[in-house]
Amino acid sequence: MIPRFTALFLAFFLASVLQAQPVIVSSPDGRVQLSVTLPDGRPHYAVSFDGKPAILPSALGLVLDGAPRLDSHFTLGPIARTSRDTSWKPLYGERSLVPNRYNAAGMHFHESIPPKRKLAIMFRVYNEGVAFRYSLSPQPSLSRATIASESTEFRLAPAAFAWETERAQTPYRRTAVAGLQQPSERPLLLELPNGLWAAIAEAAVDNYPSMFLSTIRAEPHSLAARLHGPARIAAPFSTPWRVILLGSTPGTLLEHNYLLLNLSPPSSLTETAWIKPGKILREITLSTKGGLEAVDFAARHGIQYIEYDAGWYGHEYEEQSDATRVNIDPRRLRKEPEYQGLDLPRVIAYAKRKNIGVWLYVNRRALERQIDTLLPLFARWGVAGVKYGFVNVHSQDWTRWLYSAIAKAATHRLLLDIHDEFRPTGLSRTWPHLLTQEGIRGNEEMPDAHHSTVLPFTRMLAGAADYTYCWFDQRLKNTWAHQLAMTVVVYSPLQFLYWYDRPSQFTGTTPGMDFLARVPTTWDDTRVLSGAPGQHAVIARRKAGTWYLAAITNNDGRTLSIPLTVLKPNTTYEATLYTDGDGPRDVRKATRRLNNTQTLDLNLQPRGGAVIELRPVP
Repeated sequence: MIPRFTALFLAFFLASVLQAQPVIVSSPDGRVQLSVTLPDGRPHYAVSFDGKPAILPSALGLVLDGAPRLDSHFTLGPIARTSRDTSWKPLYGERSLVPNRYNAAGMHFHESIPPKRKLAIMFRVYNEGVAFRYSLSPQPSLSRATIASESTEFRLAPAAFAWETERAQTPYRRTAVAGLQQPSERPLLLELPNGLWAAIAEAAVDNYPSMFLSTIRAEPHSLAARLHGPARIAAPFSTPWRVILLGSTPGTLLEHNYLLLNLSPPSSLTETAWIKPGKILREITLSTKGGLEAVDFAARHGIQYIEYDAGWYGHEYEEQSDATRVNIDPRRLRKEPEYQGLDLPRVIAYAKRKNIGVWLYVNRRALERQIDTLLPLFARWGVAGVKYGFVNVHSQDWTRWLYSAIAKAATHRLLLDIHDEFRPTGLSRTWPHLLTQEGIRGNEEMPDAHHSTVLPFTRMLAGAADYTYCWFDQRLKNTWAHQLAMTVVVYSPLQFLYWYDRPSQFTGTTPGMDFLARVPTTWDDTRVLSGAPGQHAVIARRKAGTWYLAAITNNDGRTLSIPLTVLKPNTTYEATLYTDGDGPRDVRKATRRLNNTQTLDLNLQPRGGAVIELRPVP
């Protein structure tokens, strides 16, 4: 018989050995490896890709308000390992089939000192990257709590660079991580000194504050999660997923952005035939005549919707404005008598006869007061969709309110577009009637071509973005061919076209408008053929058998040679090319026959672009 002292010593020794051994989880293809350790009772994780370190050992845990931190004095409890190898078909998206393959470890940490709380962390390791989230089970010492912040770290090797933006609609800046000026929006693209690319994001944020990223004071080349306010929770509770996309090129990250969808719950809607992506035209006269003209223009030019924007029910910023009735904001009235007065029922009825849907914009001030009245009313009017404007974002309360407002729209079969600072975290999978959102510095702010080349590798990692394309506006900094290409580069199931334009400006069809009439807004496959943020991007997207290949450059001219290996072998394609001409408002259209053994040479003008439609020849 082993003496009691010896047995206790052996138990302690074995426990110590187990705590010192890392828990390893690898991706299905073996390229991504996660290591979880418990030095001095503090959970840490590290991530590598192709044997190269991506995230160095970094702390994990929660910081509670009015209670001890939940990030130390832990022993490791049971580990539940699981795997999945499946795929699913989205209602629409950047690809028609989404792989969902991972190896996972659910790890349970037990506090070794009073009050002996428990914290679970679920880790998933995909071929595309790593995700983890915290969970709190009901327990006597922790049934309700306020999460003040997280101990979550993303420690990096020195000399890493980041593409930061302070808010969802501000410009991007490439900077050494140690030089971050403000907590940065998500996703945050990282250039690691060993040649890897990574992006830190979050998924499934619907009842929690947004996570921003800032430097660690003691180690400024590394990052820490910063919550936008506290989270009041009741167990059982799970936080959103913290996500690290990994790749050897920045384009790989965009090809794998479906990881955020995989981490979000499947659709909550049982009947979805009413959810129809498409293109949309803003009606800016706020009148009956303008609405009828917009409907006719949309029907002629392959546009499925029109939208009455701010001002149709009064001044959007005045609390007393009533969105249950038409009352044109006097500040927005047109001078022309024929463009005064709005008979909205007449426009909606006329649009339906033309198979065009009508959307209405509502500012958050009216939404917050009237949403339970507005949505059923709009459904009775025959409205197709609603654009929520200037919604409050980032705090737990406003995030919860917004997703309640999204769910309510589904009840009344109203499509949604959310404008201004809201950025997606994969929950369009759960609520597919949320077609798109802004959360991007788009054409309303007239960014330059450098900004265009940053977006595919930063903002677009999060999902669909409403860019509000312009055409005739003289403030445009980029060429028309660049504008055409951006409709393929920037994914959005609802694409606003001709944002500042009126149908009366179109005395004829300018080159490229035929492409805008045909280009889809959803895709069956997406490939990034080349590119780097701030330099250029070449993206190919497929709809059925037709490929759309788009190329954009920054403010400098560029010649690109693009192998056409994405095309189907042994197939000839009729290619319609739209390229830069002699000036910014000159688009040259040409046709060629191409196949997958050829290389396409493109000469892009400064701030220019090109787009090629490739249809298989029968």
